[in-house]
Amino acid sequence: MKSDTKNKVLNNIKWRNIGPPRGGRVVAVAGHPTNLNEYYFGACAGGVWKTDDAGTTWKNISDGFLNTSSIGALAIAESDPNVIYVGTGESQIRGNVSPGDGVYKSTDAGRTWKHVGLSDTMHISRIRIDPTDSETVYVGALGHAFGSNKDRGIFKSTDGGETWKKVLYVSDKAGAADLAMDTGNPKILITAIWQAKRSFWNLESGGPDSGIYISFDAGENWENITYNPGLPAGLKGRMGVSISPAKEGRMWATIESEIDTGVYRTEDYGKNWELVSDNQDLQGRPWYYQHIIADPSDENTVWIMNYSCYKSTDGGKNFELVTTPHGDNHDIWIDPNDSNRLIQGNDGGANVSLNGGDTWSTIYNQKTAQFYHVHTDNQFPYRVYGTQQDNSAISVPYRTEKGAITWSDAYVTGTSESGYIVTDPNNPNIVYSGAIGSSPGGGGNLLRYDHETGQVRIITVWPVMNTGKGADQMKYRFQWTFPIQFSPHDSKTLYVAGNKVFKSTNEGQTWTEISGDLTTDDKSKQEVSGGPITKDTSAAETYCTIYSFIESPYVKGLMWAGSDDGRIHISTDGADSNENSWKDVTPKDFPKWARIHTIELSPHDKSTAYVVATKNMLDDYTPIIYKTSDNGKSWTRIDKSFPQNEITRVIRVDKNDSNILYVGTETGLFVSFNDGGDWTKLESSTLPVVPVYDIDIKDNNMVLATHGRAFWILDDITVISQLNSTDKDSNVIFKPAPTYRILPPFGFRLFGGGPDNAKAYMASLGTPVLIEKTKDANGVVHTEYLDSGENPPMGVPVVFYLNDEFDSAEIIISDSKGNEVRSMSTEDNDKDEKPLVKGPGKKKSELKINKGFNEFIWDMYANDPYKLEGEQLTAGVSGPMVTPGDYKLELILNKGKKSTTLSTTVTLVKDPRVSASEKDLNDQYELLQDINSKLSDVHKTVEIVRVNQQEIKSWISRSENVENFDKIKKDGEKLIADLNDIENSMVFSDYRGARDRLNVPVVLNVKLAGLIPVVDSADFKPTDQSFGVFKEVSSEIDEQFDKLKAMQETGLADFEDLIYKSNIPGLKSI
Repeated sequence: MKSDTKNKVLNNIKWRNIGPPRGGRVVAVAGHPTNLNEYYFGACAGGVWKTDDAGTTWKNISDGFLNTSSIGALAIAESDPNVIYVGTGESQIRGNVSPGDGVYKSTDAGRTWKHVGLSDTMHISRIRIDPTDSETVYVGALGHAFGSNKDRGIFKSTDGGETWKKVLYVSDKAGAADLAMDTGNPKILITAIWQAKRSFWNLESGGPDSGIYISFDAGENWENITYNPGLPAGLKGRMGVSISPAKEGRMWATIESEIDTGVYRTEDYGKNWELVSDNQDLQGRPWYYQHIIADPSDENTVWIMNYSCYKSTDGGKNFELVTTPHGDNHDIWIDPNDSNRLIQGNDGGANVSLNGGDTWSTIYNQKTAQFYHVHTDNQFPYRVYGTQQDNSAISVPYRTEKGAITWSDAYVTGTSESGYIVTDPNNPNIVYSGAIGSSPGGGGNLLRYDHETGQVRIITVWPVMNTGKGADQMKYRFQWTFPIQFSPHDSKTLYVAGNKVFKSTNEGQTWTEISGDLTTDDKSKQEVSGGPITKDTSAAETYCTIYSFIESPYVKGLMWAGSDDGRIHISTDGADSNENSWKDVTPKDFPKWARIHTIELSPHDKSTAYVVATKNMLDDYTPIIYKTSDNGKSWTRIDKSFPQNEITRVIRVDKNDSNILYVGTETGLFVSFNDGGDWTKLESSTLPVVPVYDIDIKDNNMVLATHGRAFWILDDITVISQLNSTDKDSNVIFKPAPTYRILPPFGFRLFGGGPDNAKAYMASLGTPVLIEKTKDANGVVHTEYLDSGENPPMGVPVVFYLNDEFDSAEIIISDSKGNEVRSMSTEDNDKDEKPLVKGPGKKKSELKINKGFNEFIWDMYANDPYKLEGEQLTAGVSGPMVTPGDYKLELILNKGKKSTTLSTTVTLVKDPRVSASEKDLNDQYELLQDINSKLSDVHKTVEIVRVNQQEIKSWISRSENVENFDKIKKDGEKLIADLNDIENSMVFSDYRGARDRLNVPVVLNVKLAGLIPVVDSADFKPTDQSFGVFKEVSSEIDEQFDKLKAMQETGLADFEDLIYKSNIPGLKSI
């Protein structure tokens, strides 16, 4: 296929988000000034979200508009709340911080967005809007986190972002960390300028360019007040500022300083200050927090965001803890008219309070988790594992039997927030994960979790505390996300990597070094991180470590290690405790100090490997991708056509096609169809712009660990490999991957009877969820899982691409013996009398065709029984689910009198958990088909009865003027009554709604239909009672059939003879 055709397919394949519904980091929040239920938050790598019900539900409103997912600032115009500005790229410059691309603006409350400039600011801390003019806006930009640049400081626009003026610039090393406006006099502004820079091995927070500046003329001129009377001497680090709307002249500052760090207050617009609190609990980790917010109506109330959330009601002298749903607090918005109305952002998400912080809305309805790595186990259904930033390690199923993947389906597997995670190959209940910074003990924290007992054991290689030390003083150096892997050749062997590779064969009871130091061991990059004011030794800056490690699944003893300082080593003999067995195979032109994120070994060639790396934390965003086909003897760079300014973090090789490569970057997923010669971004409408940190190709699924939108799954990756095997643009149907035949959830009611624009509150009995259906302008209904993950489609997704226009289409599905089991056509879409539904919850399967990409879901059910027009009680009955096996799919495309047939096959695989034999399932299917056949016979017979009744009525009406009219009428009415008795015994035609469900006697077709869920409720041979009931009901039906036959042979025949002999006008023949 041509590249543009491939892109059309790639951009339409459906991804699904499996959650978990647990919030990720949030540093920007705002509320609507008058709509009391409307709030917004910006996720650190998950886009902009909105609630219109005070936090009960949240929906992303930036997908499809923003080119980045990182939101650092958000503001709503008080004069026109439809106007919203967001600044991209957060200013809490962690090692995993995501960059932005400037400012976006919405003029319709977030429905659409427009980029309005400042692209190279990269990290924006605050946006302030003039409360009287939505076109006048100020942006506080920190600038590049990892290098110097000039687009930083304070920017101003008076035309809504069309043009910008840099009104405050201190240096190319310092930018705005905070910005406050006097809402009573918006010409008064105060800002905190922060000199800061981060690299792979260090964080510099503070310096001579840090300071506090104030403007009294709407930003045209600024005064440096850093050392005004009362403010501390010495270098300044990160600071936060606020202006009290409740008292003229009162301002606040929380200051990281060499001397007298604390909270300061001024009563005269910054001329004179006093230290009001030196409580160091308010100053924890200053570079990461330092936001202070004045209450809009109480001059003595002020809030501070830090590890915890604090509030003072005595002018800042004393602070009390305000509990929030999560720690690491960053931002709070307070309603200018009601201080009880709040929204607060922290590392667990965003939460709303309507009572001043006494209670908060939940953070377990936001799918914005930041994951570092992903792992899948070997059970069925398999589970997905990851470590969530500032949260825990977690396990989530890739599907459930409940209609949705809820929070209750997930479980915590340890406190690990940052590392790799793996399960024991022989026991998925045992989970190992890296937990630097998130567990007790020291060293490269490694946890072993046992799901059966719930116990977590610390099995760190060398568990000594290193807080406050440089990496050069450590016995072993372990990075924030150090590698963990089980040997693919020996399930008892576990590897971890610091600056050396370690092996354990007894679950971490003991560890053995199997390599020397496989890094540069550059001591100049192992000094204490932080400063010059406050140290920060979280291990995120520990450098000269092994960042990627893999033992080849294809060659026993072949090991690869890649370091965060740009070295690649291999061992071909399993190391075997021999340090000299490792060989440096780093490419000669490999970029110096590049962090090697992933080494991927090709499943198609045991000597082929791929490496992705980045230098983003040295302010170099050039993608780095290498390939070797001889185990590192020679290398080729394959990133020449890769888009620039992308952080390349992970690479995977397609299991079906050696030419197809996948790379996860800062903005999403890229694919190459020619082994790295060219690259294309998957611009799927169902996969948002988000950092992709890791990829796991599991069976025929692709699982993504995103760093801002939780886990995503593509259910059939084989469609992508088939794109490469299609020689030319044509009409093509793609072969679906083998599909597990799994019954729908028992009691499934997700879509039961609701309108197209509505919310559903239950996926199945006992499974509360909140799911919203919306219909777009084209009439397509979209389903969004607001607080749960989405299951795979209930059936086989069949993708086809049409290069031509067609008038209509039909699909015929046949079993391995050539028997048709299901057919549907585009013409069926307009036939409301034959809905393809399964109980109250299963939607109609529709076949639609358009030029270009198409997909329909075969629900794995056979054809429906014959439906009777107007009969409602059994209208929801469908054919049975077919049995496991091979099926042929034929797509017949019609244009005029010409037809084109496309065909493929699909294999339905038995659910591995089901104990029923092939014969049991066949017996079940045959009984269900027998029931449906009998049901069809009933409905067809009733149609005959109705035709007979209408004919008799017609004959009676045409015989009013004949001599023996009275006899004709009498005999005819008797026949109609007898026929009516037969019909009423088989169907109930006068159904008036729910009141009649338990109000009328059960009829025969309802008895049959009621037997179907008994038989197909689970994968088992039907019970003996089911056969007995079917036999009994069939006998009762046959009695009615016999009555009709007898009537046709006697009463009806006699009546026809009477009509014929009566010489009725207009009657030609009977």
